[in-house]
Amino acid sequence: MMQGYEPITLSRGVQAIRVPSGDRIILPKGMQVIISQALGGSFTVNIGGNLARIANEDADALGQEPMEGPAVPENPSDKDIEAAVYRQLETCYDPEIPINIVDLGLVYDCDVRRATDQSWYVEIRMTLTAPGCGMGDVIADDVRYSVELIPGIEQCDVELVFDPPWGPDMMSEAARLQTGMM
Repeated sequence: MMQGYEPITLSRGVQAIRVPSGDRIILPKGMQVIISQALGGSFTVNIGGNLARIANEDADALGQEPMEGPAVPENPSDKDIEAAVYRQLETCYDPEIPINIVDLGLVYDCDVRRATDQSWYVEIRMTLTAPGCGMGDVIADDVRYSVELIPGIEQCDVELVFDPPWGPDMMSEAARLQTGMM
């Protein structure tokens, strides 16, 4: 996966989401971008000092291969599904911060329960690093989409909450080390 400072010319027009406003934009064929982050099934690109997020399914526009989706064992148990959900949550990132939402401490609650013998329903309560973040709905949609990629997940509902308010003390030790907040 290419990630770095070499410009890439888009091979086709592609929809993107402007960071941090969350506005949807179209990046035209032939535009040069630089991949600044390729994590969690999306690409954050730099366009002349501005950031935009391109979805995994549009990886070809960047000359990249799509990232692989999640897997679960055949006839998974409830524990297998719960573990897969947390693995997927660890692939979700705030586009401005290269740390997953679990390590950032944004996931407050994750309830996984059976819908049928072979399907599950997931409810997630999470927050954002700042209540006014324009990417809030985008991050919540990313969480929903990522979890619903897991075979057997029938539905995932994501609720953004702001009580208790997020603080750096909610980050994992690894995340605090990575950001220099130790």
